[in-house]
Amino acid sequence: MPLISKKKLTYPIGPALRAYLIAYSREHRLPIQYADLLRYDNAATLFDKNDRDTLWETVYYPASETDELLLALKTIYAILKADGDTSITGHLTIDRVDLCLYGNTRPFRVRVRNLVNDNFDYFYIKNADASRLYGLELEHILSPNRISYISSNQTLIEEHIAGVPGDMFFARQMMGAERNPIRLCKEFVKFNERCFVRLLGDMHSSNFVVDITPDFDEMYYRIRAIDFDQQSYEGRKSVYMPQYYRQNQPIIDLGTTCLTPESVRQYQIEERSLMAGRLRVEHTRIHELMAAMRADVIAPPHNVAQLGEALNRHYHTRAFTSARSMGDLVWESLATIGVN
Repeated sequence: MPLISKKKLTYPIGPALRAYLIAYSREHRLPIQYADLLRYDNAATLFDKNDRDTLWETVYYPASETDELLLALKTIYAILKADGDTSITGHLTIDRVDLCLYGNTRPFRVRVRNLVNDNFDYFYIKNADASRLYGLELEHILSPNRISYISSNQTLIEEHIAGVPGDMFFARQMMGAERNPIRLCKEFVKFNERCFVRLLGDMHSSNFVVDITPDFDEMYYRIRAIDFDQQSYEGRKSVYMPQYYRQNQPIIDLGTTCLTPESVRQYQIEERSLMAGRLRVEHTRIHELMAAMRADVIAPPHNVAQLGEALNRHYHTRAFTSARSMGDLVWESLATIGVN
């Protein structure tokens, strides 16, 4: 199983990345920052519907600050979802604010409730980490998924990515009667390939969701990353390959029964071709992002050197030897699909 550092270092947003975020309308002025949410004066353990501790706490704020805080949170939701049009918030209320106790960035999760139909939505407020922002942008450009987020100083706002958590899907739904094992395993192969090419690590089953779309006679699947903290940080190559995580073993075992080596290779080539096509469409954007990332420090030098040597061995090349940053390694990795 890949080894992950117990605690990843957090890197601030530098000037080059900030300029990129402004240029692509990711940077906004917000009414509150992450630090403002730390002023809660009480908290209660949050349990799920089966009375199990979720490792989140619901936090409560002083009465003198509550109204202003809730209004600010609704304004942020309008910026995230409707380009700042606050007219959509008249029938919305902030139902709950939760704090994650185990995440590196100790994120807050805000639950928004529609008073008309009682529907819920969520968004997250986190301490901004440069590597996570690079991860979000690479996901937006390289994957079939669009990512909605905004930054403000050292605060990051992320939309909720819907889907069945991978560990829950493996335990409860993967062996269901309506499953389509070949389509599911094909999607995991493609997901594995995307993670490796863009060097996104720590993709065990708790860090991705399975998006299930019923068709008239089939089920379609898409596996989506939901945690980008380990974008290009660790030095071990296996960290960037979901196939090596023990938590993902159920789908690996399933894949060995329904996919041949030839079909796995086919799906890998298909996904690399799709990524190359996306990058050709976003040629200017990826070059601007990589210019910032290559000049940035988002991992210790030892990790860069270790991963560079591992990638040299993997691709039977010396192209990664001259890399001085994780951005350089991602750039060379993208060259393997013929786009830079």
